[in-house]
Amino acid sequence: MRDRVIAMRFLRLTMALLLLAPAALMAQEQKDTVERLENPDAQSLATKPVADLLEQLKRERQPETAKAISGAILIEWSDSGSPTVNLMMQWAADALKKKNNAAALDFLDQAIVLEPDFAEAWHRRATLHYAMNDYRKAVSDLNHVLQLQPRHFAALSGLAAILTETGRDAKALEAWQRYLDIYPADRDAQEAVTTLSEKLAGSRT
Repeated sequence: MRDRVIAMRFLRLTMALLLLAPAALMAQEQKDTVERLENPDAQSLATKPVADLLEQLKRERQPETAKAISGAILIEWSDSGSPTVNLMMQWAADALKKKNNAAALDFLDQAIVLEPDFAEAWHRRATLHYAMNDYRKAVSDLNHVLQLQPRHFAALSGLAAILTETGRDAKALEAWQRYLDIYPADRDAQEAVTTLSEKLAGSRT
């Protein structure tokens, strides 16, 4: 039961950050988190390349600092570089606020057609598929995200959570372990790995 609670916590967080909140507000909230940290290095996160931020995230052991780093990465990943695609992503978020899943899905589909290598469009569509109870399409999109961006920790957490919820514990454990290799300071993920490891060990005895 505890592993499923953790899984649902991650899925709810993903929904809140990536679908329900307008992108601009999400970005501002993440930036505010960065600026509140006392560490002067953390205040300059927004100016660093994503590759550097990912390396910093891998080394960081303080959960709050790691959270700010991960937020800065998500901000960077949410920018497609195309004003048209960014607008479609915003329209998708607005449609979801109105619970118009069909319109949101259409906007995300169009964003993917225009920028097929934009991993975040696939990620948000995966989260929408999950919200619509289409786990097969959600997992397919998440796997595509990870082909485009193997260190997309948010996609890994979503994949791990779905695998846990659907009872594929061994695969879920692998996904959480990959997640922690990228984001080792996440205590919820650490707990998920411990819980699943104990559960799988118990099933073998």
